[in-house]
Amino acid sequence: MKPVIRVFFKTVRLVLGPVMLLKERLTQPKGVQRDAAAQAAVELQCQSLALYQFSTCPFCIKVRQEMRRLSLPIDKRDAQHDSTHRNALLESTGATKVPCLQITDANGQTQWLQDSTAIVTYLRERFQPAAL
Repeated sequence: MKPVIRVFFKTVRLVLGPVMLLKERLTQPKGVQRDAAAQAAVELQCQSLALYQFSTCPFCIKVRQEMRRLSLPIDKRDAQHDSTHRNALLESTGATKVPCLQITDANGQTQWLQDSTAIVTYLRERFQPAAL
C-alpha cells in the first residue's frame, strides 16, 4: 500500500508543480524601489541570509514572493534536489522542513527560522522601508 501512496503523491506533485511555478511567475509582485545606497546596504545584509527551500512548496513560494516584494537578493538553496543543502539543513535543525531561513550574525552565530509566517514577519521587520 505504501508504494501506491508514494506513486499517487509523486504524480500529484508532477502535475501541480508546474502549475504552481507558473502561478508564481505570473503573480510576481513589483519590488520596492530604494535609492542606490539603501539597496546596497540591503544587499550587504542579505549576504548573511540563506533560504533553504523546495521549488514547488507553497510555503516556500510565499516566502519567495515576499523576498521579491522587498527586493531582497537572498541566496536560495534547493534542499529537495541538492543533497549537500538537504544534509546541511538536517544536521543543523534536525529536520528537512522548509522553508527555513539561515541567519548568520556578525559573530558567526547561526540562527534558523523554520516557519513561512515567521520568516515573512522577520523579513518585513528587518527590511521593509518606512514609507510602506
